[in-house]
Amino acid sequence: MTTLRQRMIDDLKVRNRSARTIQAYIAQVANFARHFGKSPELLGPEEIRQYQIYLVQQARVSWSTYNQAVCALRFLYRHTLGRDWVVAHIPFPRQPQKLPVVLSQAEVIRLFDAVRNQKLRAILMTTYAAGLRLSEVTHLQLADIDSSRMVIRVRQGKGQKDRYVMLSQTLLEALRLYWRAERPRTWLFPGRKDQQRPIGYHVVQRACHLAGIAAGLTKPATVRGLRHSFATHLLEAGTNIRVIQTLLGHHQISTTQRYTYVSTQTVRATESPLELLAYPVAEPEF
Repeated sequence: MTTLRQRMIDDLKVRNRSARTIQAYIAQVANFARHFGKSPELLGPEEIRQYQIYLVQQARVSWSTYNQAVCALRFLYRHTLGRDWVVAHIPFPRQPQKLPVVLSQAEVIRLFDAVRNQKLRAILMTTYAAGLRLSEVTHLQLADIDSSRMVIRVRQGKGQKDRYVMLSQTLLEALRLYWRAERPRTWLFPGRKDQQRPIGYHVVQRACHLAGIAAGLTKPATVRGLRHSFATHLLEAGTNIRVIQTLLGHHQISTTQRYTYVSTQTVRATESPLELLAYPVAEPEF
């Protein structure tokens, strides 16, 4: 391990960045250095600009990957190398505003019914019932299910924050059935081969995707989509948006407010001007 890499890791740790963030940032900086075949200490604003153009025009990476690369380089040059003048030349990408894909309640039921494996069905039900992120649901422990208070403890969610979410009675019954069949010990959803580790992300993502296909859904079925559906369905049921913000673990209310754009309650609240025309719809004469 190079001295620069170790310094960056140390800088990330003292700022309490998560293990996943550290791993991702180090990988992005390594890709940057590998692209030019030089240490980042020998590179500057012009090389960073060329690399950004490469990511967009040639590598055609996703916005999230591009944004992660920019964040990693900004951290490296600002905190580890102490070159703020370089950071000033790293443009921050403008995030495309996309509406989340939301399943209807009927589609959520069809998705659950399409999952034959009891463990995988319990994971997807937990994700939707509590509005959890993929990393949060896979890292739940048995001790996090508090049936006496009817809450679930989410340990170190995004931003290194703990929070509590509601424990649905229906979910509790489903988890008890799953526990009797599987008898997990520490992790609520352990890996199939290694019981000492939580289930892998890709296993859950693939299960959700295949369930969507089996259910005949026309929308993409994803774990993130179940979290979006949780928030939207609560909003449509009249839950205060501040409560939803707390349950989702959002730092800013603006992040939660995007669900108002996909809520049918919001969209259908205003009558279309076509209705005001009283235009008669009839079969064409030809």
